[in-house]
Amino acid sequence: MATTKKATTANKKLDSDRLISLYMDYVLENEHAPKTVYKFCKEIKLQEEEFYNFYGSFEGLEKGIWEKFYLNTVNVIEKSPEYPGFTNREKMLIFYYTFFEVLTANRSYVLFTLKKDPTPIKNLEQLKGLRKNVKHFSKGLVAEGNKDKTLKFLQQPEEIFSEAAWIQLLFLLKFWIDDNSAQFESTDVAIEKSVNTVFDVFDNTPLERVVDFGKFLYKQKMAK
Repeated sequence: MATTKKATTANKKLDSDRLISLYMDYVLENEHAPKTVYKFCKEIKLQEEEFYNFYGSFEGLEKGIWEKFYLNTVNVIEKSPEYPGFTNREKMLIFYYTFFEVLTANRSYVLFTLKKDPTPIKNLEQLKGLRKNVKHFSKGLVAEGNKDKTLKFLQQPEEIFSEAAWIQLLFLLKFWIDDNSAQFESTDVAIEKSVNTVFDVFDNTPLERVVDFGKFLYKQKMAK
């Protein structure tokens, strides 16, 4: 996301994207989140009510940032003329590749916000909106794939598949955070292998077992 300097605050119309950029700049420059909306707005020369036109709290704004990451990802992949012809496996791959490209462009903020609280589960609260969007995206892929399956028992349950996709994203997110490879090439490999493995397993293993295994892997990764 593009950043906006405080000196130009009064000269440009405020929207949610700009407010997000101002907030991200603030936390990175000060190395901590603002204490109150009042002090934050005073620092960036905004009226406090302008903030509330978009978000009711910093918590809402932080969730909004992750939803913007998702929307930016979807906007990019849907602009590709080849995208509609991709298989569901390819669509999931391109989604993850693009999503982590968006995160990489904002890596300093992402690392800050996911590590600001010593309790990891509290840091994940801001991902609730992202979880909803990712599950919606995944359900769309399943519904699309099920159209071609005339026998009901061959169709994939949308809810279970979407939950598995969300667990997979969390696992990849932790992998990316810890990735020290050049241009995060190891994350790209992890995305390819995990997506291919999951799609292969879905064809041969009850989905409930896939979800249980995914939860186990994620807990083991988060515990490190």
